[in-house]
Amino acid sequence: MMKFSVFHLFFLITFINSCSQSTEQKTLNGSVASAHPLATQAGLDVLENGGNAFDAAIAVASTLNVVEPMMSGIGGYGTILIYDSDNKIIRYLNPSGRFPAKTNTDLMREPTPNYMQNRTGPKAISTPGNLNAWADMHKKYGVLEWNKLFNSAINYADNGFKISSNTARWIKLSYPDFKDYPKSFYGKNGHPLKKGEVLIQSDLANTFKLISREGTTPFYHGDIAKAIDEQMNKAGSFLSIEDLNSNEAEWWEPLKYNYRGYDVYTASLPANSFPALFNLGVMEQFSSKDLKHNSVDYLHRFAEITKESYKARLKYSFDPEVKKAPIDSLLSKSFLKNIAESINMENAKDFVAPFSNESKNTTHFVVTDKWGNIVSATQTLGNLFGSRIMVEGTGIWLNNSMAYSTFEPKGNPMDAFPGRHKLSGDAPVIILKDGKPYAALGSPGGHTITQNVPQIVFNLIDFKMSMQEAIDAPKAAFIEPNSIRVDNGILDSVINTLKNRGHEIKKGSIGNATGIKLIYDEEGNIVSFDVGIDSRGEGRKAIVDH
Repeated sequence: MMKFSVFHLFFLITFINSCSQSTEQKTLNGSVASAHPLATQAGLDVLENGGNAFDAAIAVASTLNVVEPMMSGIGGYGTILIYDSDNKIIRYLNPSGRFPAKTNTDLMREPTPNYMQNRTGPKAISTPGNLNAWADMHKKYGVLEWNKLFNSAINYADNGFKISSNTARWIKLSYPDFKDYPKSFYGKNGHPLKKGEVLIQSDLANTFKLISREGTTPFYHGDIAKAIDEQMNKAGSFLSIEDLNSNEAEWWEPLKYNYRGYDVYTASLPANSFPALFNLGVMEQFSSKDLKHNSVDYLHRFAEITKESYKARLKYSFDPEVKKAPIDSLLSKSFLKNIAESINMENAKDFVAPFSNESKNTTHFVVTDKWGNIVSATQTLGNLFGSRIMVEGTGIWLNNSMAYSTFEPKGNPMDAFPGRHKLSGDAPVIILKDGKPYAALGSPGGHTITQNVPQIVFNLIDFKMSMQEAIDAPKAAFIEPNSIRVDNGILDSVINTLKNRGHEIKKGSIGNATGIKLIYDEEGNIVSFDVGIDSRGEGRKAIVDH
């Protein structure tokens, strides 16, 4: 069978659509950018069959659960930004949920024996919110029937798919921690699956069949909830069936910052997305004409700006139900100007922080449709395969979201408090220009997320790059306490000068972002999509014959 890339498939669909419609209705079905080609195709199929961006997003997310199982799923959490084209509004949907009511983070601190293991294992599991969020998004905005959105996930879970080298590597790395039950799916003859071997997840297929028929009830109130509760009780987790029963989808107002005439939206608290806008705001104090892409001054300035945004995150990341954070003041022009003027361009400033939680074990996808609706979603399990606990009989990996809390000092804003919101560090973005959707994007990467995302925005707006160029361009990220991680492609001469200014340099990949820019004709109609899928990941790789 001939192999097609994601982009070949996209343009083939685009061509068929334009040929089959009248000149008055020359619109496209939409576009999808995700971290795996099979998930991308699942979303395109839904759009082709009359679904909108919200329907397609559920197909993408559920398929990612199957084909990228180490990164996200219904046992996880995330942050979703949507654009509702009918009402011309942007909304923030929070699937990150709350910490279990019985959470006791004293067990994550000294002198508790094994306190470090408690930060990543069963005690680090919080209430999964993804599935309820998908269902509420579908209830409010979907057009296709719910049971038609899981066909791809069920197919690849039931019949299997050939795993990539990346997936094989992550399975091999995590395999020693797996119990016998997940090893029965992820192993063969006592060894982890290798590249090209077929991963079949029959129990996960049955779970999605049940969800497609009965909705969220089995997961939060029925047989799956009971199975989770029983296993969590045995494992010593704080999560209980009462936490699952009380979980619900939450909608919040997003944050907005106008960057050089573009309205950039991201999630508000309880998501820790505001540092991305803070980074944009301080950089805006410098003329775009003076910014030279990936120059010494540009990267030094950005690292110093990020140190200030990190301080703000540590100080003001409050659960908004408990305490109001001064985000408006942080994003005020006067405050941002003061930060810009305080930057020492000759020497790096020391930064001291008591923790470092960074991870690329997350996924991001963007979906647009012909009506102009947009979904920009970041979803995760926390670490690779989350807590590495799979619920017996279901194929569901459970998250370890508390691993990304800050346990010292006790009671700090980012500690894990019983029953309070999980403060996720995602930063999905939607950008409007003159009131119309311009682009949507996002990235995995733990604490590098709120650095990668603004650099993509700079590339789009200041440096006039295409979405693919903006995503693929080499990036830099400040890493606590005093390092800069640089992508391949940053010049050695630049790196050496950064070292001379006091930065410790570490090489490493930053990214696996996805994004879509909308292209309009003179009448304001959407005529095409500028798609970007990070070359650092496998989302752009050819769809192989499964």
